[in-house]
Amino acid sequence: MTWSTLVVGTGYVGQRFLAQQPAETAIGLSRSSVPSPQQIQTCDLDAGGQIPIPLPCHYGVLYTVPPSSDHESDVRLERLLGDLSPAPERFVYISTTGVYGNRDGGLVDEETPVNPETGRAKRRIAAEQALLAWGKQHDCEILVLRVPGIYGPERLGVERIREGLPVLAENDTGPGNRIHVDDLVACCAAALAQHAPAGIYNVGDGDDRSSTWFTNELARQSHLPAPPTISMKDAEREFSPMRMSFLRESRRVSTQKMRDSLGVTLRYSNAVDGIAASLSESPL
Repeated sequence: MTWSTLVVGTGYVGQRFLAQQPAETAIGLSRSSVPSPQQIQTCDLDAGGQIPIPLPCHYGVLYTVPPSSDHESDVRLERLLGDLSPAPERFVYISTTGVYGNRDGGLVDEETPVNPETGRAKRRIAAEQALLAWGKQHDCEILVLRVPGIYGPERLGVERIREGLPVLAENDTGPGNRIHVDDLVACCAAALAQHAPAGIYNVGDGDDRSSTWFTNELARQSHLPAPPTISMKDAEREFSPMRMSFLRESRRVSTQKMRDSLGVTLRYSNAVDGIAASLSESPL
């Protein structure tokens, strides 16, 4: 086989990664048919689908699929791992910084004990642990990228601003953690490189201004009125439980290891620039 990377999950991040790779070096697996100039094959892990292509002797895996909410363990990941023969040389797993739970604005790094407080974060920890154990058994280097909120072209939330939906008042918000999709893709590519040390990495832009600041800056650059604000008490009545679960967790994420060991230089360490670049690609 001529490609060297199997991208499992061709959603927002997977498609962006594939678009930046030579077609002959990467192939994607998708649950459903996806219009794309890249090579993408159909494989439904929920239905127990098997990898529809022979695997090369030397390859890496980029896994972007979230765990199913129907199980405590990540059965999707387990099904894929059972079908990887031969095993890859390295496996890059997209996890979440949500595994640290609420730290009341405190700083976390890769040595900080995890404290998942939501079902989705607990499933991510279970997946990380299962994958790390599998890697030891199959002599496969595992790199876990713990990722914050992802933004980029067509994933900014401009529609919410146009609808006049409220945001949390600035004095009720904690630090924000995010990364532009192209910077995340760069982190994935660096993690797949053979010289990158295996292990767990926090990734992010290091710009920890709040989600309210981000929305107001987006409104400014989009030439839209700033959204109305509400208190945390009112938000608990109006916002969805999932949105509130994000707002109740506050932490700053150290990305020193990402910079030192992965050697990634971010294009958008300032979210002002990332918003501008994203708007330039997004249809108005």
